[in-house]
Amino acid sequence: MTDLPGFRHLGSGKVRDLYAPDGDEDLLLLVASDRVSAFDVVLEPAVPGKGAMLTALTRWWFDRLPGVPNHLAPDGPTVPEGVRERSMLVRRLSMHPVECVVRGVVTGSGFTEYRETGAISGVRLPAGLTNGDALPEPIFTPAFKAEQGEHDENIPFDRVVELVGGEVAELLRDRSLAVYREGAAVAARAGLLLADTKFEFGAEQDGDPAVLADEVLTSDSSRYWDAAAYDEGRRGVSFDKQIVRDWLRTAWDGTGTPPVLPDEVVQRTAGRYRELVDRLTGRADRGMTSVR
Repeated sequence: MTDLPGFRHLGSGKVRDLYAPDGDEDLLLLVASDRVSAFDVVLEPAVPGKGAMLTALTRWWFDRLPGVPNHLAPDGPTVPEGVRERSMLVRRLSMHPVECVVRGVVTGSGFTEYRETGAISGVRLPAGLTNGDALPEPIFTPAFKAEQGEHDENIPFDRVVELVGGEVAELLRDRSLAVYREGAAVAARAGLLLADTKFEFGAEQDGDPAVLADEVLTSDSSRYWDAAAYDEGRRGVSFDKQIVRDWLRTAWDGTGTPPVLPDEVVQRTAGRYRELVDRLTGRADRGMTSVR
């Protein structure tokens, strides 16, 4: 956490800090840190440049989704220079307690649930699928947002209806699937497979009930795989913190304080984040040079 002149600190999650401008109850400042988490714990050291890369990529996606309302504030107080590249000034929303997950591939916790039940979040899938199999069509597999430090719970669509109402539930599903499809098409042109992703939405007061919020289609909220490797049968060649997860599984039994990440793991992880930004946007794309 950093003291920011003109802003008061409201709270911190595993990897983000939340501030409010002094005297303005309508805006928030989301600051993405360089902290990295895995298996619900924050690890040391941080991944250099991570917060700026994720923020820049979210803004890049917002620019390419003009038909989807988002929470960026059109104007507001000046953000302090020290956090400007890794922060977003946003409008306050009433956030829905649902992680809007869309899957184009069966993997991760979804594959675990599928093996146990034959379905994900109540969506029945064909028998015999293996880890990494692509689905004929993307599926909406929502989760109930858990308290910090606990695991989100996959829930059926009927439960989303109970939580937010039928009309809003359908809007969340339809917008999530639409954004996923657009993201997957852009990713494919960059030689990437968007395996899955998650979105968060909030409601405006007396306005749109499903405004896209938080980070969008980043390497922390999505699984991007190398498409050429996938076609060759090498599934899961990813552009996120999978390097950290893989190392931690071999170096830590999940009890006590996790070990310090080796520098080689940190630098490789930073490189994968950076490569995703470069492949999606192009090195010369407007506004992306600041993340290097």
